[in-house]
Amino acid sequence: MGLPPLKVKLKVWLETGGEMAFGLGSASLLKEIDQNGSLAAAARELGMSYRAAWGRIKDIEAALGEKLLEKKGGNKSGYRLSPLGRKMLVAYTEWEEQVHAAALRLAREKFPVPVD
Repeated sequence: MGLPPLKVKLKVWLETGGEMAFGLGSASLLKEIDQNGSLAAAARELGMSYRAAWGRIKDIEAALGEKLLEKKGGNKSGYRLSPLGRKMLVAYTEWEEQVHAAALRLAREKFPVPVD
């Protein structure tokens, strides 16, 4: 009986000054904010505190020099992604998928065992 195929696993992120600027967690947070229209709901969905989620947003904004979120209306009406926030989410999602596909293709070419 043969072994199951090996799996390609990798994590990709962007750094600035040796510090993470944007990665999977950042993209997941923006995706949840986009779907829920609320930072609090996004934080709950991801098992984070509101304070941790807000801190992460502020860290990313500081690294990028622009806002990721815009208020939807009044004080308690939630958030939507800014144009930069939307572009970062789309770009990261596409980039991560393409990097994974390239890594899988290369692994299949290089290794003498099945890789999925």
